[in-house]
Amino acid sequence: MTKFDQAIYVSGLNVSFGAFSVLKNLSWLVNFGEVKGVIGPNGAGKTTLLDALTGKTEYQTGDIVVRGRHNIKDANEPAIARLGLGRKFQKPSIFSGLSVFENLEIALRSGKAILQSINQLSPHEQEKINETAILIGLSDCLGKDAGTLAHGQKQWLEIGMLIVANPAVLLLDEPVAGMNGEERTKTAALIDKLKGPEMAIVVVEHDMQFVETVCDSVTVLHDGQILVEGPMQAVKSNQQVIDVYLGRDSENA
Repeated sequence: MTKFDQAIYVSGLNVSFGAFSVLKNLSWLVNFGEVKGVIGPNGAGKTTLLDALTGKTEYQTGDIVVRGRHNIKDANEPAIARLGLGRKFQKPSIFSGLSVFENLEIALRSGKAILQSINQLSPHEQEKINETAILIGLSDCLGKDAGTLAHGQKQWLEIGMLIVANPAVLLLDEPVAGMNGEERTKTAALIDKLKGPEMAIVVVEHDMQFVETVCDSVTVLHDGQILVEGPMQAVKSNQQVIDVYLGRDSENA
């Protein structure tokens, strides 16, 4: 396996806020074709890791290399997004007053030149939006205002707004938070459809059953460091993981 198989390579990452260290000498790898879960107790550093990966939070020392060749140390959020990192936040970030179609159209055109963005959609772009709507299960809702969608549908729309732009890496922050069982099952099926050799997917979640269903491997963060990594079956039986995380909440177990 070469460095160009690496979607994200993190080496010696340190993030502090004042005197408080959140991530401590963290080294971590995500390969293309992989769905990697990130779990851990509140305050473990999960969200800070995503913030560092997307340029939302500056890191003091260490390196983050994207797609095997792009060190993002001095890159801002838009520049990192153009490298193909797409992030779904815990709360859906959609345009509630616009239709589902318009949300997907805005996402498709983001990052393009002004003249390109004011032109009518090409047949290829129209097809891309339609294909994405089918993939996320919202083909019958293209004309609906996004604000009228059910909670799960809003989550899927935000994922659709990421994938319509052909990302290299999907960062999904609690993608099934607030969903019912049927919605979680549909989200798992969506992630399975998205999985492929040209994309890496990172899932930050508290729903352990969902993580076990969709993720190839799991990273457990604790106190800003990696406690253990491996398949979920092995991770959830690890005594350290039980002590610091799973044992705290019987629902997680």
